[in-house]
Amino acid sequence: MQSNIVFIPCISTGDGRSSPYSYSIKSWEYWCKKNNCELVILDQLLCDIEYMKITWQRYHLLDILKNSKIEYDQVLMVDADTIVHPNCPNFFDMTEHKLVGVHNEGSYDWICRSMENYHKYMFSDSDIPFSFWEYINTGFIIFNEKHKQFLDEFLEFYKINRETIISLQEQFHVGTCQPVFNYLLRRKNIEYKLLPYEFNMCDLTCKEILDEDFTMTKVGWIYHYNAISQEFQKSYGDVYYWMKKTYDYLYGGMIG
Repeated sequence: MQSNIVFIPCISTGDGRSSPYSYSIKSWEYWCKKNNCELVILDQLLCDIEYMKITWQRYHLLDILKNSKIEYDQVLMVDADTIVHPNCPNFFDMTEHKLVGVHNEGSYDWICRSMENYHKYMFSDSDIPFSFWEYINTGFIIFNEKHKQFLDEFLEFYKINRETIISLQEQFHVGTCQPVFNYLLRRKNIEYKLLPYEFNMCDLTCKEILDEDFTMTKVGWIYHYNAISQEFQKSYGDVYYWMKKTYDYLYGGMIG
């Protein structure tokens, strides 16, 4: 029987970065059980990260499910630095069976640098096919079997253009897979749908809603602990502190 899948890449590279991700997985375990979905964790590298970062390796998700003999209808690929609210609506019912993402409401300097430099050095043969307010954050993407060819072509594009992509990241400090995903999504004319910010709440500190009152939990459903500056972490708590504290606030006493 086909089910909806939540797919989370959670691979320890020995730098301690993954230590708070257990709270993400616990929250998604609860949500999946509540919504009759299956949780799948990618916890092993598919290849050397010097050749391909984890942010690229995760796009093998449909092949991974097939090789694991896991049948699926739709698959959410979501980052491990997220916490989902226990009462989050079932977003799989909102997709119209299209590819689904959420606009990256965050640092528009970073977004525009990504768009402009990838356009200049990789996609200069036509106009930029989207506006900055349509730029999708790849920490929350819903796929289905219709998107298998797109994902294969996306990964093949990386293999062919790997050196240029890595060079752009190092030179301009821009996104890894995200700019390429946004360009190819439009170039391949993939039909997609955007869900509102509530389903991938990036850059919480920039919006001043990551606080001891848990303001973000009053205005949205999925909290993405990315782009938190070192200055904020030194003054108010690091990613581990906030992910654990949010999990305890939402799930404390609910789960044994």
